[in-house]
Amino acid sequence: MKPGIRNTLGDTVFEYVNAVILLVLAAVTIFPFMYILSVSLTPLDVLAKAGSFQLIPKRISFDAFRFIIGQQLIPQAFFNSIVITVTGTIISLFGTSLLAYALSLVKLPGRRFWLVFVLVPMVFSGGIIPLFLLVKALGMMDSMWAVVMPGAISTYNLLIMKNFFEALPAELAESAHMDGAHHFTIFSRIVLPLSSAVIATIGLFYAVGLWNGFFNALMFINTEARKPLQVILRDVLMDSLKTETQTVLDKFELLPGLTLKMAAVVFSVFPLLIVYPFVQKYFTKGILIGSVKG
Repeated sequence: MKPGIRNTLGDTVFEYVNAVILLVLAAVTIFPFMYILSVSLTPLDVLAKAGSFQLIPKRISFDAFRFIIGQQLIPQAFFNSIVITVTGTIISLFGTSLLAYALSLVKLPGRRFWLVFVLVPMVFSGGIIPLFLLVKALGMMDSMWAVVMPGAISTYNLLIMKNFFEALPAELAESAHMDGAHHFTIFSRIVLPLSSAVIATIGLFYAVGLWNGFFNALMFINTEARKPLQVILRDVLMDSLKTETQTVLDKFELLPGLTLKMAAVVFSVFPLLIVYPFVQKYFTKGILIGSVKG
C-alpha cells in the first residue's frame, strides 16, 4: 500500500489471500529441493527404515558426494561443462543480440520475411537424423561445438530480446545516426549498455540450457575426456546402480541407489544455484519488458 492511500476491506483481503497463495506456491516449489538434498545426505540405516524419512535428517552422511567427486572423470567433466557453458553462452548472446537488433529495425529491408524466416524453426524442425548428418558433415563430431552450435540461437530468446530493443527510445538511435554513427556503433555503444537486464536474463536461459544439456552431448561426443558433467554423472549412476535398491561401493558403506541419484542431482545443480542470485535482480525486468510488444 502506498503512503497516504487508505486500504479498503477488499484490498486487505486480497493482500492476505495473495500472500497465502504465494506462501503455498513457495512451499510446493522448495519442498522438492529440500527432499533431494535431505535424501542425498541421509545415511542408509536411516533411509532404509520404513516411514523414518525426515526433511531435516538427524544424522548426515557425505559418502554419496565423496563417491561422486572421487570418480576419475568427474573433475575433467566439470571443467568441460564450464567451458561448454561459458563458450556457448557468449556465442549465443552475441548471435542473438545482433540478429535481434537487426530485426528490431523498422527500416530493415524484407523485415517481415526475415521475421517469418526465424519463426519457422520454432514450429518445425528437421529431426534427429538431419541434425546428426549436418553435425557430421560440418566436422563437429566428438567436440564441444556439436553441443554449442546447433542451438546457438533460440527463437524464443530472440523474440524477447527483439521486443526489448524495440521498447528502447528510438530518438537515441536517430540522434546517433544523424551524428554519423553506423549501426554497429549504435548497437555497441547505445543499445547494449541499456540492455543489461535482458542480456542477463537471456544469458541465464542459455547458460542453464547448456549446463543441463544432455542429449546432444550423449549423441555426438564419444571420447570420455570430452564429455560434460551431465553425461559422466549418468554413466557413473548407470555403472554403480546395478541393483534396484542399493550399491556396494569400495571404501564406503552400503549406499542406496536413491541416495546416489539425489547426490548427482545436487552436484549438477549447485553451480547454477551459485550463479542465479547474481542475475536474479535482472530476471523479472528483462522478461517483462521483452514481452510487452508482440
